[in-house]
Amino acid sequence: MYQQIRSVVDADFEAVDKFIVDQLYSNVPLVESIGHYIVEAGGKRLRPLLVLLAAKTCKIDNQQHISLASVIEFIHTATLLHDDVVDMSSLRRGRPTVNAQWNNPSSVLVGDFIYSRAFQILVTLGNMKIMEIIADTTNRIAEGEVLQLISKNNPNPTQQNYMQVIQNKTAILFQAAAQCGAILAGATEDEELALKRFGMHMGTAFQLIDDVLDYDGDSESLGKNIGDDLAEGKPTLPLIYAIEHSSDEQAKLIKKVLAEEELKPETLSQVITIVQDCGALDYARKLAESESAQALECLQALPPSEYLDALIAMVEFSNTRRS
Repeated sequence: MYQQIRSVVDADFEAVDKFIVDQLYSNVPLVESIGHYIVEAGGKRLRPLLVLLAAKTCKIDNQQHISLASVIEFIHTATLLHDDVVDMSSLRRGRPTVNAQWNNPSSVLVGDFIYSRAFQILVTLGNMKIMEIIADTTNRIAEGEVLQLISKNNPNPTQQNYMQVIQNKTAILFQAAAQCGAILAGATEDEELALKRFGMHMGTAFQLIDDVLDYDGDSESLGKNIGDDLAEGKPTLPLIYAIEHSSDEQAKLIKKVLAEEELKPETLSQVITIVQDCGALDYARKLAESESAQALECLQALPPSEYLDALIAMVEFSNTRRS
């Protein structure tokens, strides 16, 4: 399904790939080495794909969406570099993380380089409204990261706090991608608002499924280990639901595990089983389906086209993916 979605903007997508590689130039060899290492790791690049589809849905008549899609991908990539340092992650997309392959300082500083390069590209677009949205978005992402950090190892997490984290940390960039793609294409106010809301709902659903896959995915497909969020002390929705809907003894175990800095493999396995057996994954999937349904409702404000069809398919793909 992913290839079918991408096929409607294949030429633009390839142009984005080339533009990203071109924009990784630096007089410092380490910057280029790490930059190309990240690009070669692949990934579906759903966020830049969303920019392309939103712009095309709103009938863009120039090539500025290529630059904008690259900006969104650079911001996403920079957050991943910083995330992996904060989480002390060693594996992403089936390969050693940059901090594992090089070191933490290199990962942080190259992340800073990629962030600043994104804003250099953004300036060339010359659109103050888009610059304002992207600036606000990166600020919200940083807040989301800090909120997640202070929520780590919290034995009494809440769904409200969790939703705030994922909307700030993940969904907000989907929202910016869709809204800015519309603005760049000269969309009407109604179309812009529809795509803005679409991005938020789709991004929320995407992260909910991501958190389900951490307990019910395939390590090889995901490119990371099952239970990584739990091992890092992150109270995602499946775990929050399990605390509230399992036995007192099981809830006590989960809270104990959440508060610990290091987990034994057997304890990790125990908690994963509790989460899988208590209905937590079904609950999170249903919430993702609800967010997806709201995303699809937003698209009713847009004119029919193959690009709109691809946006609709993108929602289904995000909900049914296994990686």
